[in-house]
Amino acid sequence: MDRPTAIQQIRDACNAIATAAMKIHPALPGLGDEPAKSEIIKAVFELTKHLETVKKQVMRIEKRDDSALL
Repeated sequence: MDRPTAIQQIRDACNAIATAAMKIHPALPGLGDEPAKSEIIKAVFELTKHLETVKKQVMRIEKRDDSALL
């Protein structure tokens, strides 16, 4: 797999995970359990932070100039 394809695949996966995670929040009131709701919110926040780290690393690789390697 070449770099642009890998970057796009990772970006697509991150977007899919983020979209799925956004669907969790509206369902939380239905749990009726505030401590569980609080822990889930924290976990989704951590997930979001980690996804942003992945996306930033991919952007860094994408923007890196490999011409010095030639």
